[in-house]
Amino acid sequence: MKTKNYDVILRSGGDSLLPFSLVFMLYIILHGHLSPGGGFQGGVLFVAAVLFLYFGHGYEVTAKAISFNLLHETEGLASVIYVALALMGVAAGAQFCQNILYTHGNIGDLYSSGTIFWMNLTVGLKVVTGIGSITLMMLALVADRQGGELK
Repeated sequence: MKTKNYDVILRSGGDSLLPFSLVFMLYIILHGHLSPGGGFQGGVLFVAAVLFLYFGHGYEVTAKAISFNLLHETEGLASVIYVALALMGVAAGAQFCQNILYTHGNIGDLYSSGTIFWMNLTVGLKVVTGIGSITLMMLALVADRQGGELK
């Protein structure tokens, strides 16, 4: 089968932009407590990475590279970690979701907000796994309707 020019362009463009989208996603998640953005916004950027992979290589490669089952199981783990972090405040005699580790770190440093940093990171993991699962399910429906590939 002869490869069309736009297939090569999509593949090379997607492969070029994929690492940048992943690094930007991690940057937004890690710096969410210091700047606008955070776990949710960074997690939603994972859709860009999935779509770059899908448009460049098709559904089969995307499904092999990003395991739906692993995403689904990790989403539950992220929920448990978030609740455990939120309960740390109750265990310390404060309120649910209260920041109790705020005395660690210097203002403006990457780790300067105590429990908020870890909760933000956990929300990022939860959104990455949740939105990644949803995106893979939607792409599976599109690929199924169009005979396995985007046309």
